[in-house]
Amino acid sequence: MTDLAFKQILAYNLNRFKVTLPVVCRKIHTMAYLSRYQSVKVADNLYCYIWQGRGNNCNTCIFVNVLRGGHPHILIDPGHVTNEFREPCFEYLAKTMEKDDIRIEDTGLIINTHTHPDHCEANELLLQKSRAIVALSKEEDEFRQTIGERLYTLFGAKTPQFNAFFHLKEGNLSLGIKNKISFQILLTPGHSPGSICLYWQEQKVLITGDVVFYGSIGRTDFPGGSLSQLKKSIDRLSELDAEYLVPGHSTEFGAIVQGKQNVERNFQGVKLFI
Repeated sequence: MTDLAFKQILAYNLNRFKVTLPVVCRKIHTMAYLSRYQSVKVADNLYCYIWQGRGNNCNTCIFVNVLRGGHPHILIDPGHVTNEFREPCFEYLAKTMEKDDIRIEDTGLIINTHTHPDHCEANELLLQKSRAIVALSKEEDEFRQTIGERLYTLFGAKTPQFNAFFHLKEGNLSLGIKNKISFQILLTPGHSPGSICLYWQEQKVLITGDVVFYGSIGRTDFPGGSLSQLKKSIDRLSELDAEYLVPGHSTEFGAIVQGKQNVERNFQGVKLFI
């Protein structure tokens, strides 16, 4: 793709979000965080925070009390620090988590499903507030340091500074000892070259990032996107025995798809797009 084509694609998407930003008083700002995230407890140690703000931001998942030591939580996709509507997304997330008696500073591991700004911009800030380490796929790590870095520049965002402590590979990943959790890591390119999904077989939970949503699929018009690869990735995911599909964003149909039959129907429906 040429630089001109690259800029044209991003200019088109940026124009979609042009808004006139109101001046919001401090009192409203302080109270508003409660309505920006919906807390959903999927399992005893899995909380999902569903973004409900005006602007763009991802959903966040956190597995609590898994790792040893004083930073036992595993957080998946911390999202934006501040989005295009100037909503302080990270601040809202931290305050909503406190309502569940979870301190975001106690995060020990950050997992990124992919490195688009709305999923990992807050990595750097979270690392400053905690002793966490970061994990993502090698393919995505290479992408973010090359073409992916230009996404931040053209969106007018600061590129978060972080290093991957280890790379996630296709296969099983076991974390923790007393409260051990085992995931199946699936490399699912299409939305981004190194996108991953996590399948928690014990609870039949599938965390899909931006590969597949409730009634929709991830976009492929950003650099590194591929509709043919996305189709293959969705085909793979549809073969899993899942009772919860937890996507990176909500749609007009909803957020989390619950129930085995509903998950199966969702895959049948989204395949019509590809």
